[in-house]
Amino acid sequence: MDYAYDDQNIFAKILRGEIPNTTVLETEHSLAFRDLYPQASVHVLVIPKGPYISYDHFAAAASDAEIVDFTRAVGEVCRLEGVSLDANDGFRLISNAGEHGVQEVPHLHVHILGGERMGRMVQPKG
Repeated sequence: MDYAYDDQNIFAKILRGEIPNTTVLETEHSLAFRDLYPQASVHVLVIPKGPYISYDHFAAAASDAEIVDFTRAVGEVCRLEGVSLDANDGFRLISNAGEHGVQEVPHLHVHILGGERMGRMVQPKG
């Protein structure tokens, strides 16, 4: 698949410092910041600094260093926000991809939601 990255998306602008954010964690290859419209007590977005559209694009094209950094950043944000299994009852990690996944920003991002019990994400077809 051809991944055409749009460098005018909101997360690319945040990475360039054109749009402010409330940073939770910044590493060499990742940035985590609070969602402007939180859907739970804890709602943090984690994005890679590289131009990746979706998780499958990231998995196929990112360097090993970027993948390890991003994965560890997600874990560290969970720890910092007090939602890791060590400190709490858990969290939800969501990444949407493409039209069918209802992805709104064409830059890989994961949502970490927690601090309260989440409802079921998908109901069984009946």
